[in-house]
Amino acid sequence: MSGAEVTPPFRGRTIIVLTLVGIVALAALAVLGAFAGEFRGGQDPRPHALSRAAIGYAGVPILMKAVGAPVVVSQTKTPNAADALLVLTADAGSRPEDLTAMPKAWRTLIVLPKWQTAPEPLRPGVVRKIGLLQDGKRWSDVLAPYAPGTLTQQGAGRTRPRLLGVGGSFAGTDLALGPIDRLQTITGPGWTPLLVDAQGRSVLAAATKRPDVWVLAEPDLLNNQGLADIGNARGGAAILEAARAGRPILFDVTLTGYARERGIGRTLLTPPWLAATLCALAAAVLMVLHALANFGPVRRGGRAFAPGAAALVENSAGLVRMARKEGEFAPAYADLVRTRIANNLGAHADAAWLEELARRRGTTPPSELAAEAAAAKSRHDVLSVGRKLFHWRSEMTRDHR
Repeated sequence: MSGAEVTPPFRGRTIIVLTLVGIVALAALAVLGAFAGEFRGGQDPRPHALSRAAIGYAGVPILMKAVGAPVVVSQTKTPNAADALLVLTADAGSRPEDLTAMPKAWRTLIVLPKWQTAPEPLRPGVVRKIGLLQDGKRWSDVLAPYAPGTLTQQGAGRTRPRLLGVGGSFAGTDLALGPIDRLQTITGPGWTPLLVDAQGRSVLAAATKRPDVWVLAEPDLLNNQGLADIGNARGGAAILEAARAGRPILFDVTLTGYARERGIGRTLLTPPWLAATLCALAAAVLMVLHALANFGPVRRGGRAFAPGAAALVENSAGLVRMARKEGEFAPAYADLVRTRIANNLGAHADAAWLEELARRRGTTPPSELAAEAAAAKSRHDVLSVGRKLFHWRSEMTRDHR
């Protein structure tokens, strides 16, 4: 009774497809792991230029690009901001050393937070409003390196304020804003007002000791919920245009933890090392293809030791060569040749007869060949006398083997 044929669970083509899918998935996982920080920013509801939440600032880089300003969202802790406007979006966890550790820019604009929020558990990247950040003393400590005694104040209810310029780049400016809930202002002896509300409270101010440092107290002029109104968008764009004075804008996101670290994975996947990584992958693919290809029958290994008398003779000859004793075998070879000739020619072929025959033919006498064999020392000498003995035997016996 013959057994039933067993069907393999997977075809060869299926195995190849699954292997390729696994390799592509592993490569995609490695790339996403190396650049994960750049893909998570939109789902993070904190106030930074990658966030799409209401208190985030993802919309303002888009707005400024639309009006023709060069904009960069900086993920490096030491950006080249010497000739640019550096925008720092502080949050509730910012510390004084975080702000002072940033590199000196042509001008720095610090945007203060106002709202206390909580993330929506079922809607990633969305927040709900809880209330206002009321800790005024905390912001006095955070801004102390620029001006001591800074306090924040919030207005009452929802208003449509007008901002008036009181000096510098904003002289004669009159900005009609959209609805602002609880307009936030700052006060303190170390600030020079640039934009004030109708009651003369500073919404935008410059540090007296550091005129290159500006503070915007009202974040709703630049965050996503504020830009939803055209009046606020125009006011925020006007502030940034005056602050940059024709220079590029750098929106920093390292304050909220989105610094781009130079790990080994990112290094191998960015130029100039990307070319070396691709070459290594191509070499690996070629090695795999070479290993899968079958060029002819499989070559089987031979015996470690060859059998028979030939192998014994070859091994013995190898030992003689290693010991450099070839010259000692030349006399024995000469006696063997003379004996073989004598056996071939008959009983009368003694030494005297062979000497006389060589004299008559004009060839080298056997006695001289024997003396030369006895004097052989090197391999060259042995080969020379061996050739002469072979020719002598061939002439005497007509055997050329």
